[in-house]
Amino acid sequence: MEAPDPANVRIITTLGHVDHGKTTLMDALLAANNIISHRMAGKLRFLDSREDEQERGITMESSAVSLKFQVMGRPDEERSQKTYIVNMIDTPGHVDFSSEVSTASRLCDGALVLVDVVEGVCTQTIAVLRQAWEDNLRPILVINKMDRLITELKLVPTEAYQHLSRLIEQVNAVMGSFFASELMEDDLRWREERDRRLAEKKDQLADEAEASANDTDDFKEKDDEDIYFAPERGVGNFAQLYSAKLGFKEANLRRVLWGDFYLDPKTKKVISHKHLRGRALKPLFVQFVLENIWAVYDAVVMNPNTEKVTKIVTALNLKILPRDLRSKDSRQLLSTIFTQWLSLSTCIIQATIDVVPSPPAAQAIRIPKMLYPNVFDKSIQPKNKLEQDLFTSNFAPDAVVVAYVSKMFAVAAKELPENKKRAVTADELRQRARDAKEARDNSVSVSETPDPPRAAPESPPSTALGETLGVSEESEIILGFARLYSGTIHTGSTIYCVLPKYNTSLPPNHAHNVAHLIPAKVEGLYVMMGRELIPVDCVRAGNTFAIKGLGGKVTGVPEGMDPVQVQDSLINIGGVTRTVSPIVRVALEPVIPSDMPKLVAGMKLLAQADPCVETFQQQTGEHVILTAGELHLERCLKDLRERFARVEIQASKPIVPFRETAVKGQDMAPSKTPNAARGTIKGASTQNLVTFSIRSAPVPDVIVQFLLHNLTTLRVLQQDGHTDRDTAGSSIDIVSESEPVGVQGDVLHTPSVRADQFWSALEEKCNEAGGDWVNISDRIWSFGPRHAGSCILIDYRKDTTPLSLRRRLSRNHPAQPTNTSDNNVDFTGYVETGFQLAMFQGPLCAEPVEGMAYFVESIDVDADGVQKEIVQNRLSQVTGSVISAVRDACRNGLLDWSPRLMLAIYSCDIQASTDVLGKVYGVVAKRRGRIVAEEMKEGTTFFTVSALLPVVESFGFADDIRKRTSGAASPQLIFSGYELLDQDPFWIPTTEEELEDLGEKADRDNIAKGYMDSVRERKGMFVDRKIVQFAEKQRTLKR
Repeated sequence: MEAPDPANVRIITTLGHVDHGKTTLMDALLAANNIISHRMAGKLRFLDSREDEQERGITMESSAVSLKFQVMGRPDEERSQKTYIVNMIDTPGHVDFSSEVSTASRLCDGALVLVDVVEGVCTQTIAVLRQAWEDNLRPILVINKMDRLITELKLVPTEAYQHLSRLIEQVNAVMGSFFASELMEDDLRWREERDRRLAEKKDQLADEAEASANDTDDFKEKDDEDIYFAPERGVGNFAQLYSAKLGFKEANLRRVLWGDFYLDPKTKKVISHKHLRGRALKPLFVQFVLENIWAVYDAVVMNPNTEKVTKIVTALNLKILPRDLRSKDSRQLLSTIFTQWLSLSTCIIQATIDVVPSPPAAQAIRIPKMLYPNVFDKSIQPKNKLEQDLFTSNFAPDAVVVAYVSKMFAVAAKELPENKKRAVTADELRQRARDAKEARDNSVSVSETPDPPRAAPESPPSTALGETLGVSEESEIILGFARLYSGTIHTGSTIYCVLPKYNTSLPPNHAHNVAHLIPAKVEGLYVMMGRELIPVDCVRAGNTFAIKGLGGKVTGVPEGMDPVQVQDSLINIGGVTRTVSPIVRVALEPVIPSDMPKLVAGMKLLAQADPCVETFQQQTGEHVILTAGELHLERCLKDLRERFARVEIQASKPIVPFRETAVKGQDMAPSKTPNAARGTIKGASTQNLVTFSIRSAPVPDVIVQFLLHNLTTLRVLQQDGHTDRDTAGSSIDIVSESEPVGVQGDVLHTPSVRADQFWSALEEKCNEAGGDWVNISDRIWSFGPRHAGSCILIDYRKDTTPLSLRRRLSRNHPAQPTNTSDNNVDFTGYVETGFQLAMFQGPLCAEPVEGMAYFVESIDVDADGVQKEIVQNRLSQVTGSVISAVRDACRNGLLDWSPRLMLAIYSCDIQASTDVLGKVYGVVAKRRGRIVAEEMKEGTTFFTVSALLPVVESFGFADDIRKRTSGAASPQLIFSGYELLDQDPFWIPTTEEELEDLGEKADRDNIAKGYMDSVRERKGMFVDRKIVQFAEKQRTLKR
């Protein structure tokens, strides 16, 4: 299916909250293309091709389809018929599958944003609007399920008009907030740039007055006119219908059909609200649009009246069969009337053609942003032929072939077109019959021969095909979901897979880039039609397609890569973006141990096929899978069992991350070190060769929040610092070392400061905290865990120059290697290692520590004793014991305060009607959640309830809430970080009141201790638990 002209191609996606009607809308467009029946549109959900998607009624994987439409030109243009190809991608709305949304939006130029007219703007609506904003998509607002205003809310047309106005205002408010934040960033960037230019001019010119006088550049504010959804642009169909009847020009009527404009019944002129003079006139939109729609619903559903329906059908000049008019199925009759009168597909396609730019126009805007994300100049000119081809979507034979593969997906080998038995046409059957007849005639006239008839040569291919099917039907083939940005790609051609970590600043043959630049052969190209794949020989720029041949090339890197067919101009537009961090971790093992290789191979396939899944092997040897949520986990396990591994799998209970910290409690035990500040721990290595004193203290909240929000900036700083000093190889190690940080369940926020401002901003926060923290930033030795976190190691020694990370990372400061060859052995590196180990595995249950500071007050080394150990070649024992001693000191320092666990928390949004609100509250309270806010949707009986729920208590929450509310409420769970559980896991009742309240046995469970013990038990650590709980109740009943 090849587009006649790139200007007549459109690539769009559907975005929206779960159950807002995206897949049903796609059904209507498929029916208009005669792919499915009009009667089945909305019921079939053609693009939900998985069995579990059909059972659950939600989309789990994005599906693509290419549709062909014949559209007449506008009256002001040439009235010829044009053929448009619309490549559409249907995406899931559930938060667990939001990675599917981000991969799809990278491929598209526009988006249909669906909003349920009753539920309004929900959490995922805001998330998908932000995704569209960040990816520079042109959005089209589709307000869906309009019939709910009539049948459920029972609004009259005027009330419905006000409801729609409020809804559009809500969506525009979201768009306005994105625009405002971007404007503030632009303003700050412009001021900094202006200050820099002024400083340069001041150096060149004599005084500052002349410098400022020569700077005439003013800040140009962006225009926000195009970012808002304007209903007057979407009423073209009605303007066309009524322009002839009312005698108005279509363009003029389009301008006044939405808004506070009224038709004066006397003068037959359109007036604004200023000229009403107290008359109760209805707005034009109510009078001409809504009232007619309400009239159809009234005649068909609310007060069925066959004569009235017949009159409406005649007046609208619709061709509806009498059998359909007499039908008892009112929904089918409604669908038939509206499909002919106000065709949804016509409206959607016309809006898509008018609003969404063609690939050449869209790429001129979007590609510069993808290639140069940090350049904010509006007009970026192409620097070479490669960029020229990309900006213009050039498909000429000499154009560079550049495609972007946003994700990989798995297809059963038997589903590929080349492995399917081809349907035989009627002409082929007739030809086959003629050939068979001739063969029989020849065999009668000539003497009997054992030769087979001429139709037989066709049988070996089918036999071979059957054999091939038998061998490969069990296997899964990995295909790439891609868009071609320039050139024409052909089957059989060789391409280069440029993986996301490819560094364009280094040559292709560099040691780092060789691993991320892999040649591959295009084994097949397909146009995607939902569950069907149509093979094609070539694909032109500006189209989406599936590509076969990249399966083994991208192991472990499912997020994206760019096949580029030129060696001297390779680019990387495959930046990895993940909106939801995978938080639910499960260990897997096969039921039959000998099936372990199949499980490992299946997990590799799953990691390629799903961009949000992470699979790895822990140090304990367990094979672990990380998913975005409970529903996502269910889908992944089902895929492993039935498609990828094809073995029975046992999954452990979900492994939920915790964090450990300490606070200043009210009744704390006496300090472990007498006559010293709380948290002070003195330690020593073997034979007391190295003695040290470390004091722990909780980090003030203002500094913790700053560090957590700027983890990304801190990692960039450390990576740049190492890159400047070390070779390229070591910088690669830093990158790979920082990767597993996301595996622990960190929340990566948008940084509040840039890398060059980090230290000055941290200094401000430290001064704001006061006390020991004033001017501490130059004494910061290291951050933890994994060199980037909210734990701080501080060099507080009085008699030496402090070890400052700030100075070490500065570009002009040389590295200070640990010196073991000299007489003086430097043990500072081993102290830092001990700190990192303690922060990565805390004392409570070996989970990462958050918000603790460690002041190194002294390190004393017995130089003579160390020299003796060096002579006897036992220095490694000393350094090892230093690491262990520092690790234990840091852990004991935390326990000297009042230790606390931090729980991973989901923010939970639930939409529920008033009659099930109490049941929702009951389920949330039972799972130790708390309600944060509740808001009633104006004009409806629906409440939006916001709650916080511990991840460890969330498993089965969605099913539980659906059962208790009979399906009337459905939650959306989004991971939002960690929250302190303010309960000491080691607390026991001691005072008279506590003993009276709880008894000696403390019958009320210590929740924090329960969580801590469960994690320790899972990790195989010692658990302090009584085996005999109530000894006095045990007695012998019989001898």
